[in-house]
Amino acid sequence: MQVLYSVRYGAKLESMNVFSKMDQTRLRLSKETDAKKSSLGQFMTPTSVAEFMAALFPPSASRTCRLLDAGAGFGSLTSAFLDRCGQGFDDIELTAFEVDDGIRVHLANTLTSYTGRLPITPHIQGGDFIEHAVNRLQLGCEPGFTHAILNPPYKKINTGSRHRLLLREVGIETVNLYTAFVALAIAMMESCGKIVAIIPRSFCNGPYYRAFREFIFARSAIRHMHLFQSRNKAFKADEVLQENVIIALECGVPQGPVTVSTSTDDTFVDYVVHEHAFDRVVLPGDAERFIHVPTSPEHNALELSKTVRHTLKDIGITVSTGPVVDFRMRDHLRHAPEDGTVPLLYPGHFAGQVPDWPKLGLKKPNAIARNPETERWLYPNGYYAVVRRFSSKEERRRIVASVVEPTQFPDVEVLGFENHLNVLHENRHGLPEDLARGLVVFLNGTAIDDHFRRFNGHTQVNATDLRSMKFPSRAQLNALGRWARKQRDLTQERIDERLSQFE
Repeated sequence: MQVLYSVRYGAKLESMNVFSKMDQTRLRLSKETDAKKSSLGQFMTPTSVAEFMAALFPPSASRTCRLLDAGAGFGSLTSAFLDRCGQGFDDIELTAFEVDDGIRVHLANTLTSYTGRLPITPHIQGGDFIEHAVNRLQLGCEPGFTHAILNPPYKKINTGSRHRLLLREVGIETVNLYTAFVALAIAMMESCGKIVAIIPRSFCNGPYYRAFREFIFARSAIRHMHLFQSRNKAFKADEVLQENVIIALECGVPQGPVTVSTSTDDTFVDYVVHEHAFDRVVLPGDAERFIHVPTSPEHNALELSKTVRHTLKDIGITVSTGPVVDFRMRDHLRHAPEDGTVPLLYPGHFAGQVPDWPKLGLKKPNAIARNPETERWLYPNGYYAVVRRFSSKEERRRIVASVVEPTQFPDVEVLGFENHLNVLHENRHGLPEDLARGLVVFLNGTAIDDHFRRFNGHTQVNATDLRSMKFPSRAQLNALGRWARKQRDLTQERIDERLSQFE
């Protein structure tokens, strides 16, 4: 028997084994509906995760429950809630949405098993949850839900799509189905209503999800976040490569401390939990309102520093994504340098702290023709700090920074930077050498990478992320660059030791 403990509520969760009857049904249906999963963006919740989510609901003072399960699948989340919390209510009105006709049959069978044991009135809804929820909000239907448990679909909502337009009618601006489902659930909750959802962590940062973050903060309080530290384990049977977080919200109440727990995967065998003040989750003064997930009570060295308090704008540095979008300039790309071309740098050219160019074994071009059609996309040769926008799942680091030196490209006037690089520059020109080197040393520090992981839940490093980070002063970065030039072997240990001297 697997026994799990929720430290916050002293909850004991029991499941005979990971592959319970519910899981066996989930795995079978998962294989039968692969094509639909891809089109709907929906993956079914493992039993162990569902049980953990149900344990995050605190005891209710009311004897009435109005439960919402949007995207119910065959009922694993609702079942976990009813098993865990059902005996505490005199009346349970359940509204469960499932768009798939075949899965709805299994959902009905699941809920039927509770009708004789609990005071439950189930309502199974087909059709479009977003349309139904928007209609409900526009009609002012009351009362609201008291509880919601969600594993919403993960799929982009295109600009100008029907869903995007419907959401705007109720004041919700977002780019993905999962954030749309959570926002609608928040909007339909009564005061003090509780929501527990498992969703991708991508909403925690980036400009596209800022409106959604503001929606959460305006209408609810974050009570608990659980982070799965392995990106591919929470939905391993479905081969989902996504860093997921379970978030518990309470609607219409003031924000207080946030409980943060972690486990490697859905077995929860290494479950760890701590409580944090909200100003460690959303940093004071952060205009982007990034959501950090601190995984230990100790403060990161970057948080403790009194000198690392400057933005890139403060120190006169601009960060841009590389302007060369290769598929739009295909006719101008060359596999190897030739007359009339200039270097084109891709992430694949940066294995270390300096570029390896030309790299003829690379599957990407090494050069771009210089002509009137490409000139506007090229930067003058000089010193630049560059950060790869994407890291692979195997890499230990999210932030990988390198220096571009003009001496590496003798007799070259301009350079091309491909769109999968972030380029730090001054008005589209190179940086002073010491400043470029100092930036790269700072960005390659372990403490900086750790700090970045607290608000970034995917493998992408956006220019907006770098703009939101804090840096030492320009003078300190220059001093760091002068120090770096004197080092014969700039190891990670030396970098971290030098950065630890910032107070």
